[in-house]
Amino acid sequence: MAFRRTLAAATLALTAACATTSQVKPTQVVSEAPARAPVPEQQQPAAPESSKKDDRARQLFAEAVAAFDAGDYEKAEKGFREVLEKAPQSLNAQFNLGVIAERQGRLADAQAAYEKVRFLEPGHVPTLLNLGRLYRMQEKFAEAIALYEAGLKAPGREYDSSLLNNLTVAYRLAGQHEQAEATARRVLARKPDDAEAYKNLALVYYDQGKYRLAELVLANARKLDEKDPGIYNNLGMIYLKLEDRARALAQFQKAVSLDERFAPGYLNLGAMALAWRDYAGAERSFAKAVELEPDSHEAWLYYAYALDGQKGRDAQKGLKAGEAFEKVLSLRADQPEALCGAGWAYAVERAGWDKAEGFLQKCKELGSTSAQDKQMIDAKLQGLAAMRKSAQPQPAPEEKEQNPAAVGGSGSLLDKVNDEAAQQEGVPAQDAVPAQDAASGAAPSGEAVPTDPDTATNESNPAAEPPAEAPRTE
Repeated sequence: MAFRRTLAAATLALTAACATTSQVKPTQVVSEAPARAPVPEQQQPAAPESSKKDDRARQLFAEAVAAFDAGDYEKAEKGFREVLEKAPQSLNAQFNLGVIAERQGRLADAQAAYEKVRFLEPGHVPTLLNLGRLYRMQEKFAEAIALYEAGLKAPGREYDSSLLNNLTVAYRLAGQHEQAEATARRVLARKPDDAEAYKNLALVYYDQGKYRLAELVLANARKLDEKDPGIYNNLGMIYLKLEDRARALAQFQKAVSLDERFAPGYLNLGAMALAWRDYAGAERSFAKAVELEPDSHEAWLYYAYALDGQKGRDAQKGLKAGEAFEKVLSLRADQPEALCGAGWAYAVERAGWDKAEGFLQKCKELGSTSAQDKQMIDAKLQGLAAMRKSAQPQPAPEEKEQNPAAVGGSGSLLDKVNDEAAQQEGVPAQDAVPAQDAASGAAPSGEAVPTDPDTATNESNPAAEPPAEAPRTE
């Protein structure tokens, strides 16, 4: 794949990382179930003999919530379905089926579950938030906007901050910045202490290139909620745009130190490391990201890039990279970068030759594969065939003299960024990143020898070549 394709892919990781907001997270289960199905106004309460049935539904609901909390989603789903058999109009049980489906990566089932809740109760806010987020994930921004706007028309909901904040996000992602800014200000007019509104407003300015203004708005958000990792993550995005990599790194580190399960922070740390060809540091960060978001094809793609960058010195990394690229394909079929990347990654070791040949052939057949890349694939396939015929092991990658200038110097990402900051500011390297921001959770820190781009890709993998500088969001 062409170099610019890789740069565009890097953009995805950072763009996803800075997006906010969803007041109802996909992991949230509503734990307060109605004792029974709602009773219409004109209908008398259920007869006394139904009380045992109601008690059983309540007990089943509690057991299902406990199973969910324990990570037993199969048991939880079964429990909520049993609740629905006894109380077919239980909004919370139906909603929780959607949450479980999201956790399991069954987004179509999640959407169907949420839409059933919406049919029963059009103004059910948790459903509107989660369903709207699913629309945004599918880039159905118009549908998300219509959903939130409909929810705001319900009596008493016209100033609901959770709906307005998510509407701001949808407007921004749709490129409707004027409406997004107006909606964020609508929240702040009534709730001047709403940190989410400030975060969203900052991102609106960020998208328009008003980085200093975005930084100022985020400073207000930080005063309101200094423990929110998203604020520091978004500040890191701004500093990357301002080419202040030392401060960007510190902010991403701060984000993950505040919340060790904050996946966007690890994605951005990994993206920075990958851009500097600190493949070992990138591997650590992206490994954490895929652990936290196992259904994110972007996280797996970048994890694969980080592994692929090390295959020239460790063939087993190449095989692991191939497996990671295959994981991407399981989540996003026919993804071009993963298809081609798997072919080049598996080609590094005899154990992967069979898969390499299949993936490389598919890569060659892609309409987006350039003539030059096709020639490289043909040469590689011929080389593999020749080695098979001669039964000779694949020669070890040639070790060339390290070229520090090509990779930004030796050492970890932290060392490189500190050195760069010291050169720019004329201060000792150890002072470039404030001690209070260089959090212990920083994935790229430590001694990691960067990989020479002339040898790391083992006959060059155009799909896995990282960009020459820090990824951008545009």
